[in-house]
Amino acid sequence: MNISQLTKAFGARTVLDNVAFRVDPGDRLAVVGRNGEGKTTLLRILAGEIPADAGAVSLPRGARIALHDQRPPLHRDITLGLYVAEGVADAQAAEDELAALEARMAGGDAGADVMAAYETATARLEAAGGYAWRAWLGRVTRGLKIPDARLEDPLSSFSGGELTRASLARALVSRPDVLLLDEPTNHLDVTSAEWLEETIGELGAAVVVVSHDRWFLESVATGILEIERGKGKVWPMGYSAYRTARALALEQQVVESERQQAEIERLERFVTRWKAGTKSKQASSRQKRLDKIDRIDVPRRRSSLAFGFPPAGRSGRVVIEVDGLDVKVGDRSLIAGAGFALERGQRLAVVGPNGTGKTTLVETLIGKRKPSAGRVSVGHRVELAYFSQHETDLRGDRTVVETILSESSLTRTQARTILGSFLFGADMADRRVDALSGGERRRLSLVALVAGGGNLLVLDEPTNHLDTESREALEDAIQAYDGTVILISHDRALIDAVATSTLAIEDQKVVVRPGGWLDLLRARAEAAAAPPKPAPTAKTPTKKSSLPTAEPTAPRSSGRAARDMKRLEKRVAELEAQVASVEIELIDPDVMSDRERLAEAGQRHEQLQKDLSWALHEWETAAEAAGVA
Repeated sequence: MNISQLTKAFGARTVLDNVAFRVDPGDRLAVVGRNGEGKTTLLRILAGEIPADAGAVSLPRGARIALHDQRPPLHRDITLGLYVAEGVADAQAAEDELAALEARMAGGDAGADVMAAYETATARLEAAGGYAWRAWLGRVTRGLKIPDARLEDPLSSFSGGELTRASLARALVSRPDVLLLDEPTNHLDVTSAEWLEETIGELGAAVVVVSHDRWFLESVATGILEIERGKGKVWPMGYSAYRTARALALEQQVVESERQQAEIERLERFVTRWKAGTKSKQASSRQKRLDKIDRIDVPRRRSSLAFGFPPAGRSGRVVIEVDGLDVKVGDRSLIAGAGFALERGQRLAVVGPNGTGKTTLVETLIGKRKPSAGRVSVGHRVELAYFSQHETDLRGDRTVVETILSESSLTRTQARTILGSFLFGADMADRRVDALSGGERRRLSLVALVAGGGNLLVLDEPTNHLDTESREALEDAIQAYDGTVILISHDRALIDAVATSTLAIEDQKVVVRPGGWLDLLRARAEAAAAPPKPAPTAKTPTKKSSLPTAEPTAPRSSGRAARDMKRLEKRVAELEAQVASVEIELIDPDVMSDRERLAEAGQRHEQLQKDLSWALHEWETAAEAAGVA
């Protein structure tokens, strides 16, 4: 797919201005930019849903394109199963045609026209996935956790999130040549998001994806299309390499701009002083130089979400203690026999697939639900601040500033000040809550949380409807917070950045592990790789042998561990130097203007970062063995 000089305006506002890029089969291009920059508009133009004002979208002849976006399929009188199966309509039609042709041939009609039609229908079926399309359909619905038992239910009986998952399934089952995805991980739990990452890689399609899920982008993107103020720029590298290269490029741009501005001011002073004097010829020459200077665009500072939680009052050492806790909804048991303690200053991430009871558990911990059995004790001087994933506490008839005044002891001036830090300007402060968008309501809920204070923050899916920069601002605020945090989130990047421990709901049991998301994955991988315990034999027990048993293998000596540490310290230093060298290369103007060199440098940077991360992990292991960690 080749896109050239794509332009689109809405009224006086141009959202896409001569955007150009190319996506080949197997490429996975992530479109990034702030909310409102035209990312969804771009996808809808590529899908042919809305026209561009100028430019062209070129597709190979016969290429199939599928769009998944955030508009659920409403007002359609069909079942969920039929809606999803529309994605395999070509395969169904080709299979039905083949069956009809085979019946004709069995009846003796095997003329040239029938054979030609049979060959054409066979090619159509193969292009649509062959006879395995039913198995593929089932694999997709199961991967996205669409229950078989509900496929016959009408669309009208499903929630917006369930319908959005159905839209994603419909796009995937079509096995398109070009797959367009708008926030595909919304309404997916972590298991389904990981399944989606693997499946996108297997499809081999040209993929264009819009997402604020940083972990997802890191997993799938092979290139980045950055849209800012209508302009598009392609970065042929993965997401983390793009973030590093972009930051370095902006720094270099500022340096070059300052250097150029100093030269411009020197030339202007000379021209002003001598244009009518004895050096008028030199002044005229310098004016020509000034006129020819191609001014470097200085990156404009954009308003961004920036806030911090107020200092937390000191609670007791144990914030919440749980013993023998059972959690049920109706007759359904969610958690049985849970026991753990949450101490002051911990940041606990609660994780698990949708439907396992994460929100129900947390509401039980903070007293909003009664336990079915067991005990939940809240510690001394614990002050709760609760951020729900549902915005039921925001009254639509209040203005934005009235909402904050009702939730805090702030003055009107203080309320307007804190609203400003959350991008609610003077005009928005007097707007009614029911006139706000979903993202604006989430931000307002965050303002209320910050304004209200508390030393136990409970955050249930706080990043829903937030763009990448807002998610990172929230991440920074949580890391700087000196109270205790309970976090429910599917945002794996947020969990890994802020969590000091994870609480996973596994088979109705609660498992608490130290560390963030990567530590959780590592612990699960180690548990899966551990050899199974030998099954007990049916032999008659015998007396314990008097022979001495072999001693277990001793851990490596501290001396060897110390030598490993020195070797690894040298390796880490070497890798850090190589990373720094490649980062300098990434902002070299000659490299940035050469697509192949930039892509190669981006790949080297990404691999070096992985090598460095592993070397640091090995160093930590050696340090523990040496007794210094």
